[in-house]
Amino acid sequence: MESQNHHIPHHQTSQHSPETTNNSPTSSNSPAKIIHKVKKNLVFQSKWAEINGAMGDLGTYIPIVLALTLAKDLDLGTTLIFTGIYNIVTGAIYGVPMPVQPMKSIAAVAISNGSDFGIPEIMAAGICTGGILFVLGVTGLMHLAYKLIPLPVVRGIQLSQGLSFAMSAVKYIRNVQDFAKSKAKGNRHWLGLDGLVLAIVCACFIIIVNGEGEESAEREANDHEEERPKRSRLRRIVASLPSAFIVFLLGVILAFVRRPNVVKDINFGPSSIEVLKITKHAWKEGFIKGTIPQLPLSVLNSVIAVCKLSADLFPGKHFSATSVSVTVGLMNLVGCWFGAMPCCHGAGGLAGQYKFGGRSGGCVALLGAVKMVLGLVLGSSLVMVLDQFPVGVLGVLLLFAGIELAMASRDMNSKEEFFVMLVCTSVSLVGSSAALGFVCGIVVHVLLKIRKF
Repeated sequence: MESQNHHIPHHQTSQHSPETTNNSPTSSNSPAKIIHKVKKNLVFQSKWAEINGAMGDLGTYIPIVLALTLAKDLDLGTTLIFTGIYNIVTGAIYGVPMPVQPMKSIAAVAISNGSDFGIPEIMAAGICTGGILFVLGVTGLMHLAYKLIPLPVVRGIQLSQGLSFAMSAVKYIRNVQDFAKSKAKGNRHWLGLDGLVLAIVCACFIIIVNGEGEESAEREANDHEEERPKRSRLRRIVASLPSAFIVFLLGVILAFVRRPNVVKDINFGPSSIEVLKITKHAWKEGFIKGTIPQLPLSVLNSVIAVCKLSADLFPGKHFSATSVSVTVGLMNLVGCWFGAMPCCHGAGGLAGQYKFGGRSGGCVALLGAVKMVLGLVLGSSLVMVLDQFPVGVLGVLLLFAGIELAMASRDMNSKEEFFVMLVCTSVSLVGSSAALGFVCGIVVHVLLKIRKF
């Protein structure tokens, strides 16, 4: 069975041209070829590894969805159904564990703005963002941006996002969280069903199973012959354990243990899906407060960084920035009208799912199928279970996803590249703005080029 000990290989780079490959939705015309490609994209490379990889994005997905459901009455059932469809479709199209994540800036604005930014404004922001990304994709402007933006700047965005995820994860682990108000309520106790000890044990378990990455597998291959039989057999057994799946399953069990009568609050059946009415005021507020801060993050992290990272992780499965921009746009131009959470792809989710063993589109398609079943069977009442899920366990999953994304930046080979990357990262983290970090990174890159002349 394939090991889940995977990091980004040193020898892989993102200098491949994505437009010359066959992983674009428009690359095949024959129905037979399309069907063959979809089947190939959805085939599991390793059953347990793919199931494990599907858990890699939940550390980001669950907290944001839960926060919007508790604070803004987001329809969780509708969101699960639509994001499940997105997962299945993107998995079939791209053949890699392409994540479907909440639009984080829109979610942050919604939670911090109280009653002034409700569901109509959230959906208006998602539709506007999706529409702009769709236009950038079909006009070819997104591909132009992909080719022109320097790699060190992209790596700076990835490093800042990875570190941001990791720092948020540490907060989840250390502090009790009030997702409805997006703030901490105090230090977490050491003991208990959501205590520090539980989170530390889960983190240690994942490290023992996954190690630090592919380097451990390479060392195993170089073990001395007489040591290999016993040590390699034990390592293969340990490495075959679906660590993230086991940790997530433990969290689900503990959620019911923490509140056994939560079963009584569950109502079976899907939520009623209706078209939202969005007023002129909601369109205006959604665009100004939601779309404007979200758009730079979507362009940089949801499209360009995803394409760069996929070229690192999957050398034979590159796809164009055009197609990714179009799929993100279509997701929101459809789902947001029915109250589904604004979504995008994300380099952090891709790194997290790869970290835990996701290698094919079947990984996210399986996750999407589970989301759809939960949305159809349990609907919005599932929030009762999620509200009891140990937040420290979610923090552990998010921590490893963030670290994996940050590690994408280790292919910078010169001091100049490191300098640009770290300037971009520093500004992004301190200013909490990927757009500001991007601008500073571009300026520094241009100044260094001018200096050479």
